[in-house]
Amino acid sequence: MHAAAKNPVYRKRLLAHRVGIFLSVCAMGVGLAVLLWILATLVKEGFSGLSMTLFTMDTPAPGSPGGLRNAIVGSLMMVGLSTLVSTPIGILAGIYLAEYGENNKFAQVTRFVTDIMLSAPSIVIGVFVYALYVSKVGNFAGYAGSIALSLISIPVVVRTTDNMLRLVPNSLLEAAYALGAPHWKVAMTVRLRAVKAGVITGVLLAVARVSGETAPLLFTALNNQFFSTDMNAPMANLPVVIYTYAMSPYDDWRSLAWGGALLVTFTVLALNILSRTLFTQKTPR
Repeated sequence: MHAAAKNPVYRKRLLAHRVGIFLSVCAMGVGLAVLLWILATLVKEGFSGLSMTLFTMDTPAPGSPGGLRNAIVGSLMMVGLSTLVSTPIGILAGIYLAEYGENNKFAQVTRFVTDIMLSAPSIVIGVFVYALYVSKVGNFAGYAGSIALSLISIPVVVRTTDNMLRLVPNSLLEAAYALGAPHWKVAMTVRLRAVKAGVITGVLLAVARVSGETAPLLFTALNNQFFSTDMNAPMANLPVVIYTYAMSPYDDWRSLAWGGALLVTFTVLALNILSRTLFTQKTPR
């Protein structure tokens, strides 16, 4: 080791290694500092907007007391419906890709399209649903918002399910086939059950992603100042309300926007923590 330390090539590589580590740590520190600054500002301003009226009253006119009850209910309905639609579609598509997609042209095209949709801007999906649904129906609707959120969620669930199923060891599958189990039963009761925690994690991550989407809802569900559970009409939702109120000149509206932003942030944070702790598979001893 002492002889290697005198080698100029070794010393050059060691210096480059240390410089790289130093720059990486500095970049990480800058990123964490910015994130902590944003989070601290959000917590400071958001807690001032939290109150019981935030959950019990609807969005108000400027200068009037109010809350975000209609927006909270609208977001829950649209995200819930999109989850009910995207979860079975995404899981079944992921099973198909993992089980039959090795040398299948259709499966390869499906993976390619899934990757494109994962990286596509959400506003593009919003415009697509607007042209396909809203412009044909003639009005904004909660159903259109749920469709847009579903199109964002499905690729996340598909990719997660596909990747998790590929982690199942072949020896487990071969043992199931040796016992005479048919292919569909091995896929559903052996392979999928072995990675159910990872699949549930993918579903939760998809829900966390769409919970704060604003752009697609601007073109689909839009907004509603009043409480409504009619998903065939414009529906209030937290992202659009936060976007609208944050840019308003009224202090009470901006306070509600901070409170709503804190609520969405904590919801997404809770879903991420839940997906990484409660459903994390532990290796048995």
